[in-house]
Amino acid sequence: MLSKTQLHLKSHFTEILQDVLSARSMLSSGLDLPIEFARPKLSSHGDYSCNLAMQLGRLQRQNPRDIAGLLIDALSVSPYLEKVEMAGAGFINLFLKTSVKQQFPRHILESGKKFGHGTFGKGAKVQVEFVSANPTGPLHVGHGRGAAFGASLANVLDAAGYAVWREYYVNDAGRQMDILALSTWLRYLELNGVATFFPGNAYQGEYVRDMARLIHRAHGGRYVHEPALLLEALSHEKSGGEDAEPDAEAQLDSLIVNAKKLLGEDYAYIHDFVLAEQLGDCRNDLMEFGVVFDAWFSEQSLFNSGQVADAVHLLEKGGYLYQQDGARWFRSSAFGDEKDRVLQRENRQYTYFASDIAYHLNKFERGFDRVIDVWGADHHGYIPRVKGAMQALALDPSKLEIALVQFAVLYRDGKKASMSTRSGEFVTLRALRQDVGNDAARFFYVLRKSDQHLDFDLDLAKSQSNENPVYYIQYAHARVCSVLGQWGEDSAILVTADLSLLSGAAELSLLQKLIDYPDTVEAAARELSPHLIAFYLRELAGEFHSYYNATRFLVPDVPLRLARLALIAAIRQVLSNGLDLLGVSAPEKM
Repeated sequence: MLSKTQLHLKSHFTEILQDVLSARSMLSSGLDLPIEFARPKLSSHGDYSCNLAMQLGRLQRQNPRDIAGLLIDALSVSPYLEKVEMAGAGFINLFLKTSVKQQFPRHILESGKKFGHGTFGKGAKVQVEFVSANPTGPLHVGHGRGAAFGASLANVLDAAGYAVWREYYVNDAGRQMDILALSTWLRYLELNGVATFFPGNAYQGEYVRDMARLIHRAHGGRYVHEPALLLEALSHEKSGGEDAEPDAEAQLDSLIVNAKKLLGEDYAYIHDFVLAEQLGDCRNDLMEFGVVFDAWFSEQSLFNSGQVADAVHLLEKGGYLYQQDGARWFRSSAFGDEKDRVLQRENRQYTYFASDIAYHLNKFERGFDRVIDVWGADHHGYIPRVKGAMQALALDPSKLEIALVQFAVLYRDGKKASMSTRSGEFVTLRALRQDVGNDAARFFYVLRKSDQHLDFDLDLAKSQSNENPVYYIQYAHARVCSVLGQWGEDSAILVTADLSLLSGAAELSLLQKLIDYPDTVEAAARELSPHLIAFYLRELAGEFHSYYNATRFLVPDVPLRLARLALIAAIRQVLSNGLDLLGVSAPEKM
């Protein structure tokens, strides 16, 4: 019988090979070689195939067949293998015992929701920081992909045996929040009859007007400060008209300075109000999307606690900073960045990069063994400078991993939807969810590797057809529920079924597919690739539908009936477990 720790058969075989390599002093030369077990295309080539002997042969300049013979002798002691054969120049083909395959439905039914969970992570503490969008407007569909990917990745890592901490970094101390506060205040002034210049590069969305209305409704004209003085202060900004000029960003900064002077202490209210409104909207949106966090970490807290200044001081103490043009620069080019970066401007204000360094230092000071940041693909160039800062702070940069996520592009009737938070022309995540539903959104977002371009077909996501992968998988789950409902007896009896009766080609193939699930979870965790779960589920559903269409389940032969019902009940459990990792429901009826 298989123990719970041996349900990951690939891991079991890997341990055997690592032991023999170590015993033969071959481990050092093969240490960096991944021991991989592929699924042969032909069943005559076994259930698994391994090319380790050929890789070692090239490294050690030995005959791969001689090494293969050594490895085969070691693998032959496994109680789960019927035989191990050598093929070609040194391939190793492994054949599982049929009786081992037939045990898996019982293990799955007994393990329930825990089937597929393993110990690969060995309890290591890993922080996954994702989404972390500026709270300056509703989340759009680009943020949605990062949310779905990050949440699914965290679930997969948790299932693989890591102690996972999910975190959202709130950029509540930067320029973008000042722009949103200014934008809202200017709209508020309009409601109070004050004619003002509204910059073309301020936040334009209707949600800005909504926040202005809330302030006006609650406080009337309280925050109208010196209208004449405001108009005088803004008059030179208006010369460029409503459209943004080449120096529009500098003009916007000037407006923010003027607003802070005019509002005085009241500016903090406007700033904190719009932050609370947008952050609250973001929390609710993500919660409705099934995305939850263990912590929402405030950037402002890094400044209030002095951690930004402390991090910069440590870099200066290490000799990694220099002064130029009144600013303080980090020598990031020494760590592979294309140029050095400013940490503190001439006006003594710290840059976003400075607070980001402090935030990453804080992460490791909290004791995480690994830190995974989920960033948009447009932040690719940011990686060398952050890793360089970690190295300069005497931290191991290899413990910081960056998962890049490409934006998703929506298509409806072949037409592409554009989105831009600042211009107000964007498709929100909430609108997408209302259109196609949470399940389709979560699944479609992780259907491709995160760093690959994603075209999101809205029409396909809503279709009830075999071409819609999430519908296809959920329908498989519902079909099993329907069969078991027709049977009408207590499913607990299925763990006693005689599974040796599962001997047909389709059944053995399905059994092997079930065996693959724990290894798929482990691979998804190792490669930071939850899309592997989506691929697996689609393949399992496809095999099940074929089996369903060709097989009778409620047959008069009671032992055969129970065996087949046990198999499809196990399939239902694996479908449910996999969908749960991706944040997708497993309906019993469709």
